[in-house]
Amino acid sequence: MAQVLEFKLPDLGEGLTEAEIVRWLVEVGDVVAIDQPVVEVETAKAMVEVPCPYGGVVTARFGEEGSELPVGAPLLTVAVGATDASSAAPGDDGAAAEEPSSGSGSGSGNVLVGYGTGAPAARRRRIRPERNTASAAPAAPAAPAVVSAPSRPAPVAVAVGEVNGRQGPVAVVSPLVRRLARQHEIDLRQLTGSGPDGLILRADVDSAIRRAGEAVTEVEARTTAESVVAAAPTVHAGTAAPATAERIPLRGVRGAVADKLSRSRSEIPDATCWVDADATELMAARAAMNAASGPSGGPKVSVLALLARICTAALARYPELNSTVDTAAREIVRLPGVHLGFAAQTERGLVVPVVRDAHTRNAESIGAEIARLTELARTGKLSPAQLTGGTFTLNNYGVFGVDGSTPIINHPEAAMLGVGRIMPKPWVHHGELAVRQVVQLSLTFDHRVCDGGTAGGFLRYVADCVEQPAVLLRTL
Repeated sequence: MAQVLEFKLPDLGEGLTEAEIVRWLVEVGDVVAIDQPVVEVETAKAMVEVPCPYGGVVTARFGEEGSELPVGAPLLTVAVGATDASSAAPGDDGAAAEEPSSGSGSGSGNVLVGYGTGAPAARRRRIRPERNTASAAPAAPAAPAVVSAPSRPAPVAVAVGEVNGRQGPVAVVSPLVRRLARQHEIDLRQLTGSGPDGLILRADVDSAIRRAGEAVTEVEARTTAESVVAAAPTVHAGTAAPATAERIPLRGVRGAVADKLSRSRSEIPDATCWVDADATELMAARAAMNAASGPSGGPKVSVLALLARICTAALARYPELNSTVDTAAREIVRLPGVHLGFAAQTERGLVVPVVRDAHTRNAESIGAEIARLTELARTGKLSPAQLTGGTFTLNNYGVFGVDGSTPIINHPEAAMLGVGRIMPKPWVHHGELAVRQVVQLSLTFDHRVCDGGTAGGFLRYVADCVEQPAVLLRTL
């Protein structure tokens, strides 16, 4: 006999509380295997394929593509032991359903928080509520599902009051949703949730916030209509009306980047110094390295890989810049190893993959890891772990054709090195004017971890290595 198991959105790590459904990988009625990816979701960190911890027949999916679900919300239900979809009819006699267990044949070896290996079996009995046809109030409409879902316990009630003309619990499970509603003075009792069983999602609160803002804007617009009309230019027949402003939600990767940059600017007293460097010798050394490897001697060494190796050598000399600040303890924390982040622009926005233990790698190894992580970034396959834990960031904005910039520190790190484009410029070389390959280097640093002398020493060492790559031989 089939058991209907409910798979909820697992904790994907790094403190993430919600995810957006990008693409369903299975349909209702499909047979899924243990650990088979069933849905592709986008978190604030990365795109992730979520595997199902047990096998069977999919009986229901929850959430449309493009909708956001909080961690712990139902993703789908699977009939384990069913031979076809019809044998997994949901809701029969309110029978108990089990969470997956490592001790059963349906258990997963893929460790997800709340699922998989080592999780004890947890049984809960679903009790069908008694029906009183004389006094029963009409049920709130639930979000449409592809098929009917198995009966589940009611969502956590966080308030009781009149909801859409009836008394009952407010269906909210996410603390984030409750906090967002409080901050914007949204009455959850007046909302109808779009999630399963009327669950109120963040998207419902966001919509309520937008409607409230539009109402305020409409009132303000009416009170100032006369002055606006008087000041506005006349629109003649045949001409287009003025366009309205476009509003783009700060969600997903863009929202995470915005939060981190805002926090960096508000918490870190940063300063920037910069220097122009003659990169002619570095470019010649790179050409010699790649020529020595021959046509089939392996991957080419990139300029970014050489700059990354220079950074690790500079951080060994100036470890103050490979640190972070514990504001609560008022301590500077010197970090033992260099996990080097590098900025990568993708279709989904700016991401910063991290090369682990960069201080133990040579230029060729760093280059290979940068290439691997860049490809994962372009395809949206980076995991949250590959996007966190950096101790210093290298930002090569020269690929966009610009000479210089003032980088914003990647919080909670202490510094970022920015690199402009390398291009021919007039330069005094050995006392004579010549055309050389020149690059601008910019270092933004946290003034709490060091003074300008340390930052200047770091930047000068990097510039010396760029101008005379042989300087690196002393540290290799």
